[in-house]
Amino acid sequence: MITVREFCMSHNIETSFVDELYEAGLLEVTREENTIFISHDQLPELEKLVRWRYEMDINLEGIEVIHHLLQQMKEMQYEIRELKNKIGMYE
Repeated sequence: MITVREFCMSHNIETSFVDELYEAGLLEVTREENTIFISHDQLPELEKLVRWRYEMDINLEGIEVIHHLLQQMKEMQYEIRELKNKIGMYE
């Protein structure tokens, strides 16, 4: 686990951005006393969201929309795979 403060300092971003992502349900964090941690498995997702915000200048609402659409695409791809497997059983 890494603290939000460490992550933000190393990426030169504001901690409020991570708070916004958490409040929007786009990121999971762990709170212990007065310290907020991000698990290592969340880091790739967080780094992607940071790039969208700071490199591509996408606001939080845009990030939420993109994230939602990508989740829908993943679900549809899974459903397509399942349907192809079922069709394959009948051929």
